[in-house]
Amino acid sequence: MSRPLYEAKAELFRTLGHPVRVRILELLLAGPRPVRDLLADLELEPSNLSQQLAVLRRARLVTSTRDGASVTYALSAPNVAELMLAARELLTSVILGQEELLADLQTELGAR
Repeated sequence: MSRPLYEAKAELFRTLGHPVRVRILELLLAGPRPVRDLLADLELEPSNLSQQLAVLRRARLVTSTRDGASVTYALSAPNVAELMLAARELLTSVILGQEELLADLQTELGAR
């Protein structure tokens, strides 16, 4: 029997719940990147990066290709890029809403 969709979604969000994994996906928005470039950009220990990439691979959010000793990672589908961009838009709207609330509070405090 397959698991309910809400459980699969929760697992996806747990996968996205780690800042290093989110940063890896952000870096891959620009296109495929070799592990050596990811290591340089993230300033992580190779074992830590490998672990995070393995989690993303298991979740099928990234794919890897090997060319000799070099391994390159890419987003697995355009939907992953869309998800990352949607998260950015959502976060932007939330922050803007908080700024508006803060401005209202400051106006209220100034009126006293």
